[in-house]
Amino acid sequence: MAVSLRQQVLRTDVSGMPLEWVDYRDAVRLYHCGRVSYACGSLLYTLHGGYCAQTGRRSLIDVNSIIATLGNTHIMGKVRDHYVPPLSNHALFRRDAGLCLYCGKRFSDGDLSRDHVTPLCQGGTDSWNNVVTACRRCNNHKADMTPEQARMQLLAIPFIPNYAEYIYLKGRLVMADQMEYLLAHFPRSSPLHARLKGHLAENELAGAWA
Repeated sequence: MAVSLRQQVLRTDVSGMPLEWVDYRDAVRLYHCGRVSYACGSLLYTLHGGYCAQTGRRSLIDVNSIIATLGNTHIMGKVRDHYVPPLSNHALFRRDAGLCLYCGKRFSDGDLSRDHVTPLCQGGTDSWNNVVTACRRCNNHKADMTPEQARMQLLAIPFIPNYAEYIYLKGRLVMADQMEYLLAHFPRSSPLHARLKGHLAENELAGAWA
């Protein structure tokens, strides 16, 4: 099955720790510069280069869904241990699996909103551990109240994603093998394990996540 060049490649360090998503251009550069130590996952695409004047052969580069790259990443490791990712609605909605954490129903992004558990007007902050995904109806009903004041039940406690979790949240298209790889780097206590388990099973046949 042909894979679009829009499909991102998951880049890791040589120890296998996830680093970032790269597009096919950056992936080819890493291969060409000899920085790819090994590759795993599925073969995404084969890219054709120029012809060799001596042999007449055309260069080919096979790009896999996960590539481990050489380089000094100890600084990245130190940053990653204390990393707090930037908050965005896109990442928030994916953290909460598109669910309204008040009514429990799933919605498209256009019908979701960012709710501050402790409202800003009551001293709450616009931070990962104080925001949840809410449908517009529930958010309007809650207004400038806490869940207790609005007599609404919060279905899950908000949390700050770690580095590997945030890489998943940023991904545009996440293939099943990439998702399994990232899941192995989520904390065991991460709510994302349960939230994504059903999605992973549903998408094994589809091959990619929108």
